[in-house]
Amino acid sequence: MLLAAGAAVFLSWPNLAANAAEAKKGFLPVTDKKDGYSFLYPFGWQEVVVQGQDKVYKDVIEPLESVSVNTIPTSKQDIRELGPPDQVAEALIRKVLAAPTQKTKLIEAKENDVDGRTYYTFEFTAQAPNFTRHALGAIAIANGKFYTLTTGANERRWEKIKDRLHTVVDSFKIEARVLQLVWFNGKCRKHGFY
Repeated sequence: MLLAAGAAVFLSWPNLAANAAEAKKGFLPVTDKKDGYSFLYPFGWQEVVVQGQDKVYKDVIEPLESVSVNTIPTSKQDIRELGPPDQVAEALIRKVLAAPTQKTKLIEAKENDVDGRTYYTFEFTAQAPNFTRHALGAIAIANGKFYTLTTGANERRWEKIKDRLHTVVDSFKIEARVLQLVWFNGKCRKHGFY
């Protein structure tokens, strides 16, 4: 009976790598089973640790070329509860994604539905005294968390790398975490979220 319960848990485990397994040439997959998301990043970027960020990958030669994911708890159930895409993106850019001294410009914000989940995606620039960063973002709410993926590059390299950065944003997927129950000694026990 325990073996059957274990098999049932294994077979019902959400396959977070399903989308990442379809990795495009020149990209590597990231799957975070604990927080329930996956995305692709360009081959050659290195993982770095940045306090306050869940995952960060950067190009070793062009440090403004990066992708980061951040999650924070929320009581909201859907991204639309926060407002329309342009207002949510503008607030996020101004308050979180750009330094207060940078001049920002929202280029585009839109709502996308992927596998029944609503994502807001947006494009913006953040101008500092010595460089301008051109960036893309994707945000969603699920699993009691507000997810933010941001990727970008120096404006001078935007035309060369923008297609790769769009691939990163388009690959970002959130999976619903499922509470797994396991039968042990005739009793059902909570196993945890996956």
